[in-house]
Amino acid sequence: MKKTLGTMVAAIVVVLSIVIFTSCTRPYTADRATTARDSRFIAYDNGTVLDTKTNLMWAVRDNGSIINWVDAKYYCENYRGGDYKDWRMPSQDELAELYDETKTYKSDCGDGRDVHLTELIRVRCGWVWASETRGSQAAYFLFYNGKRNWSSSLKDVSYNFRALPVRSGK
Repeated sequence: MKKTLGTMVAAIVVVLSIVIFTSCTRPYTADRATTARDSRFIAYDNGTVLDTKTNLMWAVRDNGSIINWVDAKYYCENYRGGDYKDWRMPSQDELAELYDETKTYKSDCGDGRDVHLTELIRVRCGWVWASETRGSQAAYFLFYNGKRNWSSSLKDVSYNFRALPVRSGK
């Protein structure tokens, strides 16, 4: 009886170990359905897009309206897409990794420009805030031409700036 109980406990430990290991090492696809693919990007039904090249997860769309850098940072840090709580504002380098001259869709902000980005991630306008600052200036990235630039102020809203949350892969 003692030997049987010991064997059962050992078997339970092995099964639990396997369950814990596999659930902790699953990729992002574990609990969501894929809705679309575009080369290295995978869109999920929870409003997120995985970049398999960088292992970064992006919000499927920007905040939807003009926003200054301070509010954009707040928006990104408090975004809850896909039930994740670790969203942040992307760096210029991370935004630049998304830029793709071969991918094109029209901007929705009325300027008629082409946005060069996978259609799985929608930015209404091509100006997207980045996390870097220097003094009172804030960085942004232009999806119209792939250029990095700096605003004159953290409160600048003179262009159609947007916020696009990102989270690091784990």
